[in-house]
Amino acid sequence: MTLLTRIDALLGRVTMYRLITIALAVTIAVYTLFTATGVITGLSTTGNLVSLAVVVVASVASNRLIALALRVAPHDESAVITALLLYMIFVPLPTTPDGITWANQAWFAGAGALAMLSKYVIAWRGRHLLNPAAAGSVLVVLAQWALGREQTINPLWQTAATQSLLPFVALGALAIVWRTRKVGIGVVFAVLATVLVVVSLVAGTGSGVGDALRVALYSFPIVFIAGYMLTEPLTLPPRRWQQMTVAVVVAVLVALPTLAVLLEVTLPTVGPVAMSPELALLIGNVVAFALAPRTGIRLEVRGSRPLGGDVHEVTFVPRRPVRFEAGQYLELHVPHRSDRRGPRRVFSISSPPHADELTVALRVPERSSSLKQRLLATAEGARVAATGVHGDFVWPRPGARPLLVAGGIGVTPFLSQLRSHDVGDAILVYGVPDGDDVPYRDELVDTGVDVVLVSPDRPADLPEGWRHVSAPLLSADVVTSAVPDAADRVAMVSGPPAMVDAVRRHLRPHVRSVRTDHFTGY
Repeated sequence: MTLLTRIDALLGRVTMYRLITIALAVTIAVYTLFTATGVITGLSTTGNLVSLAVVVVASVASNRLIALALRVAPHDESAVITALLLYMIFVPLPTTPDGITWANQAWFAGAGALAMLSKYVIAWRGRHLLNPAAAGSVLVVLAQWALGREQTINPLWQTAATQSLLPFVALGALAIVWRTRKVGIGVVFAVLATVLVVVSLVAGTGSGVGDALRVALYSFPIVFIAGYMLTEPLTLPPRRWQQMTVAVVVAVLVALPTLAVLLEVTLPTVGPVAMSPELALLIGNVVAFALAPRTGIRLEVRGSRPLGGDVHEVTFVPRRPVRFEAGQYLELHVPHRSDRRGPRRVFSISSPPHADELTVALRVPERSSSLKQRLLATAEGARVAATGVHGDFVWPRPGARPLLVAGGIGVTPFLSQLRSHDVGDAILVYGVPDGDDVPYRDELVDTGVDVVLVSPDRPADLPEGWRHVSAPLLSADVVTSAVPDAADRVAMVSGPPAMVDAVRRHLRPHVRSVRTDHFTGY
């Protein structure tokens, strides 16, 4: 097992939401330790802890109350994440020499409540449009101005960009973008924003490159935004090129104040709100929505069926048609007394687009997650929600010759693709532990795709036209031996991370290109 595979396995033990919660909590814990021990001076550790308690309680409580009023299931962990993000954006709050200023704490609680309110009010058909933490940051400033109050709290991003905390912020950001497969997006944003700020400072103020770089890293929350906020899945468009567009837009806007100095122009303001990182994120959210308008998804359970071994398929009927491309995945929200991994999980869609029903496949081993057990036990007619459809693992462009490589349940996205595209001369190399127990066997036969079945033993009833390769595991050598013209094909590999990483690494020199879909932590 390679180091990267080990990292995938480690990060895959928790959901994306839990990973973000852990990363934020660890960073805040280090920050608290630093203020208590004098590594970071001049700040009140007690005041900071009070602010933390205030914003977490306000966010979770308001989220539950609003959800109760609207009769929807609240997602507590999402509210906690928003609260921790607000802490990183606003803290330290202004205090008096005598201690905590409770009026400022009240406004901070208001920021949490406004962030939660934005999720439900600034929404399109059940899906929020704006990053809640960024929205709360702007709305609380506007609220102070609208009520004629002196602006006492501001989103200064001081904690998110503190020099001594940067290694911890960067480590958490790296873990998040790696886990969510958004490394490219984070790098594009961070590099572009940093370069623009440095160039503006060097050319506009005469700063040295080293000094300008330190300003970019320690005064701008570039690394924090790249890892913790730009990757927020519900406000990102589904396709990679769209996400890259948003990353570029937000990077330019984050650097715009320094660019304005260089260009000697004055940026417009709306009341007390000027161009800032939080406003840049909100504009990026609007661009994302313009690129791909998306709605909340409501599904009614139609039933489930076994597919072989510990693999099952669950069928849903959407309340309104779900827009997706074959090969993409769905994030389901299944309220229940959940385990440590939370109530949300991603599943590849096996049904074709435009079908009346929507299906997903899942492995339910003997020791399975509470969400999977709950999903299989859900009665017909029950309703569940999905946060959205995501993914870039779609059918190659016309003219490409697909080589599909699936390990176990990794066949799911291919089934959706084969059901909705002209199969042509596509080849599916499908590895399973038992050749007599093949998930989606009959459905694959119906698509007419050329299948190479890889299993330890030859099945008793191999479908006509299929080929069998006896091997204990699916590997790149098995693929290239079974597909002599692999060099002329575009490979798409889907399945468990260890298999995907190994096949991709060794298959890359033998094919035109390789695209992957990891089933990490699903």
